[in-house]
Amino acid sequence: MKGIKEVLNGTYNLNKQQLNEDYDKALESNPNFKKVVENLKLPKDYLMKYTTSLEETAQELKNCKHCKNILDCKNSYPGYVYYPEILSNNLVFDYVPCKYKKELDKKNKYKENIYLFDIPKEIKEASMKNIDINDPNRFEIIKWLKKFLDTYQPKTGMKGLYLNGNFGCGKTYLISATLNELAKKNHKVAIIYYPELLRSLKESFGNNESYNEKFKLLKNIEILLIDDIGAETMTEWSRDEVLGNILQYRSQEGLTTFFTSNLTIKDLEEHFGTTTKGIDRVKAKRIIERIKQLTIEMTLVSENKRK
Repeated sequence: MKGIKEVLNGTYNLNKQQLNEDYDKALESNPNFKKVVENLKLPKDYLMKYTTSLEETAQELKNCKHCKNILDCKNSYPGYVYYPEILSNNLVFDYVPCKYKKELDKKNKYKENIYLFDIPKEIKEASMKNIDINDPNRFEIIKWLKKFLDTYQPKTGMKGLYLNGNFGCGKTYLISATLNELAKKNHKVAIIYYPELLRSLKESFGNNESYNEKFKLLKNIEILLIDDIGAETMTEWSRDEVLGNILQYRSQEGLTTFFTSNLTIKDLEEHFGTTTKGIDRVKAKRIIERIKQLTIEMTLVSENKRK
């Protein structure tokens, strides 16, 4: 009967022989594999333990050679190559981004400067180059936004825009496109859907850290767009504790603020004046005055693009 040591040695030799055969076969039949191992300049006895992984690298590099964009990527993880690297004399495999992935990451890096809350994809991707310039009703607004974009200086008290208009006319898209351009210039911006924000803040009541974090961001962000103000259910809390505090702080600190609404500022004052507890025109007027301090009002009446 063979001893344990003898059996183990025999198994090792068989495994080593198989590894050697697999490596030689890949080397002879696959020029991409051969190129990969030649570039590594490591001993065959070491490399043959990684034949399967090196074959995967060779195949993915072959895929990359004929790839024209990240959408055509045939690798295991689109935009990445399973690639070997020598670290501390050890061969380590990792997924390395290809040139198309790097270009895409660079192009989208500006999104790190944008805080979005319950905003649809179309608004996230809003761009000045995609704005409809054929509608004459938009001309003055686009002109104003272009001037703002060209002259904006942070924390100088520059007024934003209170843009009101009919449902679906593109108010949010126009301002978001402007703010996205500023994010590309490394300015920090936030675009929030106001009715849903209030719901989220209510849910955060039991979590002071979450509540305070959201509130601090809205007060301090360099440029803020409050989208669809006036569509929320009016309460004294949302008017005085949330909106009032945010607007007062931003006004004092010279932080630019934008609004979109289906209501004119005059109509918004009526909205703020009526709560579940009755009429309070004094506090409503106080909020409106802060909005007027922060913005210039313009109106957009245009085709409903959401039909």
